[in-house]
Amino acid sequence: MSLLILVVDDDPAILHEARSSLEEFGYSVITAGDAKEALKMIEEYHPNLIVTDINILQLDNYKLIRWVRQHPKFRILPIIFLTTRLNAEKRIRGYQLGGDACLAKPFELNELYAVIRNLLERSQTILWQWHLGMQQQNYENQNPSLNGTSQISLDNQQSTIESDPIHQLFLTRREKAVLKLLAEGKSNSQIAACLYLSRRTVEKHVSNLLGKTGTSNRLELVRIAIKHNLID
Repeated sequence: MSLLILVVDDDPAILHEARSSLEEFGYSVITAGDAKEALKMIEEYHPNLIVTDINILQLDNYKLIRWVRQHPKFRILPIIFLTTRLNAEKRIRGYQLGGDACLAKPFELNELYAVIRNLLERSQTILWQWHLGMQQQNYENQNPSLNGTSQISLDNQQSTIESDPIHQLFLTRREKAVLKLLAEGKSNSQIAACLYLSRRTVEKHVSNLLGKTGTSNRLELVRIAIKHNLID
């Protein structure tokens, strides 16, 4: 399942370019041209990340960032803010209100993609850890004799991992390609040759996949991926 990005800008050309480019990177994208539309989309679609121009008049500069951070369910929602006049005062104010990153317009799409990927991986890790914590808490509540002092056994930890909605984790297009070749039994060197990547890059993708799925080895990774339909 692709993660959803909301792009907010009053320039239709930027909205079109950002949408088409980010969709090529494997994301789902929705767009808004003003504050009212953006706020409605956030409440209706619950995007996984927001990219917004803070210079739009209707947004009252930083109103959107402020609104998002005042709502508990959106507090870890990553926000990238854009501005045509990048200066220290604007950056500081954006960060103080809860923005995660700032890019100057015109921006490089590869840079935007890199920032998005970094923020999404961080937020998805936080959500993953939260889910595990909630499941452990539920387990202890259902077993009051533990008094909150015992640890879940290794088998129960594995059960927790497998019962979690792993299929909702974000995998990049490249990670999906690596995972598919892993499931075919190919080595890192063979994957590198198939995807025209260096072996070190493949190793990095495999490491990311292990971390995202909470698995410790390739065999377990493939098994979980097949069970949760992570492979197209």
